[in-house]
Amino acid sequence: MAQRIKQLVAAKSFHHFIVAVIVLAGVVAGLETSAALMQTHGATLLALDKIILAIFILEAALKMAAHGRKPWRYFADGWNVFDFLIVVLCVLPVGGPFAAVLRLARALRLLRLVSALPKLQLLVGALLKSLSAMGYVSLLLALLFYIYAVAGVHLFGPASGEHFGTLPTALLTLFRIVTLDNWGDIFNEVVQHVPAVKVAIYFVTFIVFGTMIILNLFIGIILNSMSEMHEEIEERDRARHEKETGAATLEDEFRLLERQMKELQEQTASLRRRCAGESPARRVEIRRAGASRVQRHGGGALRPDPIDTGQTLPAIAQSGSAATQSPAGMHPASSRTG
Repeated sequence: MAQRIKQLVAAKSFHHFIVAVIVLAGVVAGLETSAALMQTHGATLLALDKIILAIFILEAALKMAAHGRKPWRYFADGWNVFDFLIVVLCVLPVGGPFAAVLRLARALRLLRLVSALPKLQLLVGALLKSLSAMGYVSLLLALLFYIYAVAGVHLFGPASGEHFGTLPTALLTLFRIVTLDNWGDIFNEVVQHVPAVKVAIYFVTFIVFGTMIILNLFIGIILNSMSEMHEEIEERDRARHEKETGAATLEDEFRLLERQMKELQEQTASLRRRCAGESPARRVEIRRAGASRVQRHGGGALRPDPIDTGQTLPAIAQSGSAATQSPAGMHPASSRTG
């Protein structure tokens, strides 16, 4: 019985049906905000809301039953816990001043799309994973704001008290500048009372450091976290498949092979950059070392330096294998002269 329920829950049709119900729940929550619609179709909307809630409760029950005699394994997945909490909020008998909590819970049901769609899980997981690194970037941004705010109060405070009169006002003005919200108006107002060169240096440097560099740091951190999260999801899926079927799927094997090939390409590129920066004498040493290794493995005609000609190490290996196939008793040198 548990196996059949597990197959039902894992079916794509069941997954698509739940996604459609989540979208419908979001539409119903939006329609309930209209007073006119509630007066004319309020009963229908409330009935739909109850049906949607019943479907969510049935889904949670089926997923628990899929684990057989160990239903608590349902809570081992954080996304299942998230879905269960939303369902519980919708079931709680709240009323009066707490009725807004119930309406908010109905709107939050649309967040279940995050747990239903793997790509959204990847994005949310990457954002959560990047919070620790974002903390240091935020600290750097706070220091930049503070330094420029203090400088702005001393430079422009007497001339433009509306924007740089006090430290809090200067911080708010810098926030408007960093978001590029009508920063030109502030610039034009300040430049009427302060030399244009001083104002230009202040504004341009702050925009470059605050908007361009810091924003790119945030984007880089998120992209790096997305890459790490993608690898973690692949490893988790691979482990789950091995646990359920005893072996990883062919798709998991392909993904693992692609990741290993990518890592090898990055290592190869790094080695080539290192070799390109070596001195000519060092290149000669590397070539002699490669030649000695070829001779130890059977001799053979020496090929040109793979670093100088762009050839790769397999060329040296092929020269060694070619030498081993030469007639018995013939030295590689004699084979060249002959």
